Amino acid sequence: MASNYLSKGLKRSALAVAMGLCFAGGVQAQSNTAGAVTGRASTGDTITITNPATGFSRTTTVGADGSYRFSQLPTGQYQISRNGASLRTVTVNVGSASTVDFVSSDAKTLDAVTVVGTGAINPIDVASVESTTILTAQQIARIPVARDATSVALLAPGTVRGDAAFGNLASFGGSSVAENQYYFNGFNITNTFNNLGFSRIPFEAIAEQQVKTGGYGAEFGRSTGGVVNQISKRGSNDFHAGGNLFWTPESLNSTPKSFYLNDGTLNADRSNNTVGTVLTGALWASGPLVRDRLFAYGLIQYTKEDDSKTMSSSRGFSRAESSKQPNWLLKLDWNINDNNILEFTGISDERKYETKYYSTTYSDPILPLNPNFDQYKGTEYNKFGGDIYVLKYTGYITDNFTVSALGGHGESKRSNYSVTSTGIVNSYDGVVGSPVSGCPVIVDARPSAVNKLVPPITGCSLANFLGRPDAKDTRDQYRIDAEWQLGSHLLRGGVDIDNFKSVAGQSYSGGIVWRYGRYPRTGITDENTVVRKRVFQSGSTVQVDQRAYYIEDSWSITPNFIAYLGARWDTFENKNGDGQTFVKISNQFAPRLGFSWDVDGDSSFKVFGNAGRYALPLTATVAVRGASKSLFSEQYYTYTGIDPVTGAPTGLTLINNPANGRPIRYLNNEFGVGKNPQTIADLNLKPMYQDEFIIGLQKELTNNITLGARAIHRSLKAAIDDTCDYRPIIDWALANGFSDAGGIFIEPQDKTQPNDIAVYNPGFAFCHLYNPGRDATFKMDINGDGQLEEVHIAADKFGPKAKRKYTALEVFFEGHWDRAFLQGSYTFAKSIGNTEGGVKSDIGQSDTGTTQDFDYPELMEGAYGYLPNDRRHSLKLFGSYEVTDTITVGANLLVQSGRPVNCFGFHPVNSGYGNSYFYCQGKLVPRGTAGTTPWTRKLDLNVAWRPAFADKHLTFKVDVFNVFNNQGVVSVNEFGEDAAANWQPNVWKSPTGYQTPRSVRFMVQYDF
Repeated sequence: MASNYLSKGLKRSALAVAMGLCFAGGVQAQSNTAGAVTGRASTGDTITITNPATGFSRTTTVGADGSYRFSQLPTGQYQISRNGASLRTVTVNVGSASTVDFVSSDAKTLDAVTVVGTGAINPIDVASVESTTILTAQQIARIPVARDATSVALLAPGTVRGDAAFGNLASFGGSSVAENQYYFNGFNITNTFNNLGFSRIPFEAIAEQQVKTGGYGAEFGRSTGGVVNQISKRGSNDFHAGGNLFWTPESLNSTPKSFYLNDGTLNADRSNNTVGTVLTGALWASGPLVRDRLFAYGLIQYTKEDDSKTMSSSRGFSRAESSKQPNWLLKLDWNINDNNILEFTGISDERKYETKYYSTTYSDPILPLNPNFDQYKGTEYNKFGGDIYVLKYTGYITDNFTVSALGGHGESKRSNYSVTSTGIVNSYDGVVGSPVSGCPVIVDARPSAVNKLVPPITGCSLANFLGRPDAKDTRDQYRIDAEWQLGSHLLRGGVDIDNFKSVAGQSYSGGIVWRYGRYPRTGITDENTVVRKRVFQSGSTVQVDQRAYYIEDSWSITPNFIAYLGARWDTFENKNGDGQTFVKISNQFAPRLGFSWDVDGDSSFKVFGNAGRYALPLTATVAVRGASKSLFSEQYYTYTGIDPVTGAPTGLTLINNPANGRPIRYLNNEFGVGKNPQTIADLNLKPMYQDEFIIGLQKELTNNITLGARAIHRSLKAAIDDTCDYRPIIDWALANGFSDAGGIFIEPQDKTQPNDIAVYNPGFAFCHLYNPGRDATFKMDINGDGQLEEVHIAADKFGPKAKRKYTALEVFFEGHWDRAFLQGSYTFAKSIGNTEGGVKSDIGQSDTGTTQDFDYPELMEGAYGYLPNDRRHSLKLFGSYEVTDTITVGANLLVQSGRPVNCFGFHPVNSGYGNSYFYCQGKLVPRGTAGTTPWTRKLDLNVAWRPAFADKHLTFKVDVFNVFNNQGVVSVNEFGEDAAANWQPNVWKSPTGYQTPRSVRFMVQYDF
């Protein structure tokens, strides 16, 4: 009988040691930087755990209930023993609890269980109620996957790639890509400016990545999507060093498909587009500075990408982009003694981009066919990233009480300027109202030029918008966490202070957009006499101060049943460019509940569930234009000539706007003066939040295979967006004694064309933040007398309630054998509603929190339907196989259904937003009912060789991404009508994006 226990134990141990990827892993009550070891033994037993690599050691005595726990353990491999007996090996991963039992739950098979071999880690974490995936650096190295956080996160079930308009980001559980949080060594690296980015940690320095797709505890917040948590490598008593080189040659990258219209007409020839050669090199070293006490890990990494050429799809500029990324990381660990640990992390993720612009010539004089680079026009310079410094202390006060404290500071640049080939510098200093240097933007909308009957008017501007050379984001974060094992209750709590500041601003290139063309609605029909001048500027230093408290209890009601109860209170405070608070939401309550049932008492079968509320703060970008100084003006001129270099009109004479008889029109009520912070938002504004419910199970089928399933439901309860509809406010004003003759802020009063209204009351904010579907109360100066009135608007006056529901069934499995592992998942999901969330993928709008969705009720007609991140079916398989002792092959397969397609056009009555409505040819076309994009398939393969003559210190590897060069359609043109309200069946649903073509990556690495 004992031999059977030994045999099964050894097999399970080998499996558990090999696996660090647990789809249901991660104990609920764990930190985002460490793990734990728990188990059962006899009361009074002495349990000792030691990390041989660092000398770190802790000892505890088993309590009266027969359980023990080691909390806040740095990740790594440990040895554990009972009463000084034989050692057993256990691996600790971030945010997870590994279970090592020295006695069975009925305490009757002590000896048999004790002799189980080394590494007795249960493959199923029965203490977890989360939905978590953990991948170690070793596992990531064995499969063909891009070396970035998003690509690794996309291996987890329930994640899909977001729209390319927002960069390389993932959608979690139907949420938008702007609803996630990212951490590194416990520090928040999310770019809270718009939640559309995060610090890019040098990938070679990452020891493991945890992906939380749902059910996470009260410790984590500020996310209605998912959490990506990365942990760095660290030093030990053994010296290690090495280096590697990754090379993706341009010559082996396949050519992207060109774009064609529905009738087969070539729309954009991309045959000359190229992805430049990418070269990444890294050197690292780690070891003891003081043996058993002070350790260091250091890395430098440099990435260089040669010119990636993108040909223009119409007459204009082509681009060639190159980049340089000089990065480094330093990790120091000081084991002051066995009860006190101090950690330091320093990171640099600076990235520099140069985009060279060229004029584009075509072999065909009419159609944009066979494009080629021609004359050099100038270069745009962008710089992103910066430095982060984090200090963390962990104190093991008693066997049952642990405390940790973290403080960190990070800065990240977002600078931008450009220089033309003639030396003209395009730059904006961020001061609203100041002149902007450089070339203005030229838009030639003359019908004769559009139809190619006359040469178009061009200029020397390189990009439409300029940022600020001094733009940057700064974060200061402080948190304290405590953990107390009180009998059968594991209590945790803490406070998290996160202050984020952004220096931001934007302007048109040269400060101006000149638009040549006719203006029929204003009475201007001669395309060669009048030009419109638009000026746009924003610039301020804005801030988001965040504070949270949490408390949670993991209660072992029985040895086999754990109940989890958590609560979180978040405070969000947003400040404008003058440091004034315009939104403050205090102590938003977010409860969390969960359970985990070890059905058979041997960690081979788990049933779990959870319910929770998750809130999302308002991003900093909202304040830059919506709550701070901004200027958006419009004027009309007659002209006598055109500057041959800049394309700007000459011989100007200002004329009145025929629509309102005024010489200047301020769009969106942006006058270049400060906005009253009291007038920006609903006085009772709630944060964006959603409720989530999960029920699942995980079963060990054999000693090598586990299978699990989860059912998930998410429901959005409140969203934040802006409304720009003045009509309910007019109605309220007229009903409350304000007269039109008294200057009710709008002239002329035309309720059918809101974008044509001239707003001239500086005390009135044009757009307001509110919760769609909730009654709103705003403060505003109705008639410009300096007195703020409280304006109460019923919910239905501004349109419908924000809705989003995500329902999914995930089936996942993992198998581990001596030479192979295979993991995978199938997800069936539906994402339905009238808002995607923070951004708007179907038109690529990245104004987080202030999309056009709820600006006017007409925009929401037909808006309820399947959302852009609705991918009904997703199949993911990945793994590797050791063919011989020196050769390993890996594979990564993704098969996925398409996304819904819309038909956007003009509203039959109110078309102030042009072709942005769910109408085509005058008929309502509800969201997502115009079909879906096709299914896509992608297979990646790799092979690695570790030659025996180098004692496996040397590795050669080749990764081939998209082996069969599948370039399926991933996005289409969703505008059924063009900007002039013309039906365009040849353009609508024609491809605008394809899968990334095949590429090949080579690697050579030597480590010792």
